[in-house]
Amino acid sequence: MVSARRRLPLVIVANALLRAGGGAGGILVGLFLSDAANRGASVDAGLVGILGTVSFGAELFFSVPMGMLSDAVAPRGLMTAGALLGAAGTQLFGITSRTGVFFISRALEGLGVAASGPALLAHLTDATDGFPALRARAMSFFELSFLAGIAIGGVTGSQLWRMLNTGAFAAVASGYILSAGLLLFGAAGSRGHGGAAAISGFRRALREPYLRRLAPIWLCVNTIVGLWLGPTLTFLMTQRARSSQFLAGVFADNPERIGWMLLGYSLVFGAGLTAWSVVLPRMTPQRALRIGLLAMPFVCAGLFLLNHSASESDAMRWGIGAVTAVFVMIESGFTPAALSLLAGAVGASAGRGAAMGIYSVLLSIGAIAGSLLAAGLGKRFAVDGLIYGTLGLALIALVLLRRSGVDRL
Repeated sequence: MVSARRRLPLVIVANALLRAGGGAGGILVGLFLSDAANRGASVDAGLVGILGTVSFGAELFFSVPMGMLSDAVAPRGLMTAGALLGAAGTQLFGITSRTGVFFISRALEGLGVAASGPALLAHLTDATDGFPALRARAMSFFELSFLAGIAIGGVTGSQLWRMLNTGAFAAVASGYILSAGLLLFGAAGSRGHGGAAAISGFRRALREPYLRRLAPIWLCVNTIVGLWLGPTLTFLMTQRARSSQFLAGVFADNPERIGWMLLGYSLVFGAGLTAWSVVLPRMTPQRALRIGLLAMPFVCAGLFLLNHSASESDAMRWGIGAVTAVFVMIESGFTPAALSLLAGAVGASAGRGAAMGIYSVLLSIGAIAGSLLAAGLGKRFAVDGLIYGTLGLALIALVLLRRSGVDRL
């Protein structure tokens, strides 16, 4: 696997492009529907949130089968196919105005994520087998590429919308195609284990203690991700609304600025991941999990203060944002720690794809729950609702981590 390790940067870049496509697509969906609502169409945060669940639902349904398939055959083909499905789904959204086709488009995007996500993580597990420090760095950079993709996608999506309107969907689809080419070349040397081994590996993954203990905690954290990364936040921040909350409607006059906001957040989160790529190899993943979760309530407090700072000076807002950013960087260590823990437990054997598929299922369930929760809380409490939901889920995750005993192993 020496060649595979040398090509890991290409796989990481390809993942960034995949996530950029997903981030840009989510922004474009939110902007498209917000524009329709501002022109009088019958669209609200509830409909936007439900549309967001379609992609997550497809990912939920297909992640485990695709993960098992990446155990049976080489992950390379699945990754490439997933990128092409993302291109097809994105392009489809831009060539119609029918609501039913919107759902089909989002479903194709979700299927693409299901095909590429577990397979990509399985390949990283294989390529870093026997090198725990490299694995910790690879998982950190995997998450960094995820955030970089969202940052690039957010800015790109909003700017493409400003310049191309619905033509932006075709531009984003081309990024997916470029990612497919990088995966085809960068993941050369990936291998499968055959159908029988894939089935036995799936059973072994289900019995893995770390996976079973961490599942409810991951579910809470993934629901938080769904709260904030679905189209509901974009809708709330760009829709014209009468509210005392500073963040509600803050970009109504300049919706393209939502991308720059996401870029700023992603840069902060990415700085945290870069730091964790150095710290994590020198720390147990269990300890990193606990530290990441402990930072989340402090992030919620900072966001709440910022959302109620309409009467405050710009200097005060920047101060609140700076302190909040520190805790965002600290919380960023949770996911690479969780992935390192899981990859180390299952190893480079049949079952690693199934385990990553199960992880992706938990991601999808959380994303669906988060998107639906965002629809309800956003409609009732606007941006405050997302903050309330995040705080409650973070506290539940901390209690579950303590009871699981994982942080003491």
